Amino acid sequence: MRKLRMMPIAITVVISAAALFGGWMLYKQVAVASPLTDAVTQVPGIVKAEKPVIEQDKVRLSVELSDEASLKDVYASVTKQGKAIAGKRNLDIAIQNEEDALLNSIWQTALFDIAEAMETKSYSDIPKTMERVASEHKDVVTVTEMDESNVYVTLRNGEGAKYIVLPRTPNHMGVWPNA
Repeated sequence: MRKLRMMPIAITVVISAAALFGGWMLYKQVAVASPLTDAVTQVPGIVKAEKPVIEQDKVRLSVELSDEASLKDVYASVTKQGKAIAGKRNLDIAIQNEEDALLNSIWQTALFDIAEAMETKSYSDIPKTMERVASEHKDVVTVTEMDESNVYVTLRNGEGAKYIVLPRTPNHMGVWPNA
């Protein structure tokens, strides 16, 4: 029986592992990360997009919005373009914004009423609540939008903005047990 030489085996294993993992990293960069970043930076309203973090089942993307951007439109565009590139992975979009104590305080004040409206699916109460809370503060503007999957809330004042995306849970149609 021949004696196995360990040095050539070890070198072969190292080269094979480097080729395998290097190829995976190259694929993630060339086929997913770069095209996604390029597509997202072309969306109107996005000032800056950071390199996406690609995981097995999720792609995390962090973007910074301009002052006049519509959160709903940006979110829809990024979701549409991101799904085409990311494939079956879930797309997790994080909106970067500077912390603003006044806007955080306003959001905390409205949070209970917003949570109640989301839980009871009384989505029309959200704009009313935001307008009521914002009217107590000078130069604070709120924009509330909704689509089939999310409720978008934007709070703005002279110094900054706060963006909140609240996921909607659709009503499930079902069959009654006694039908």
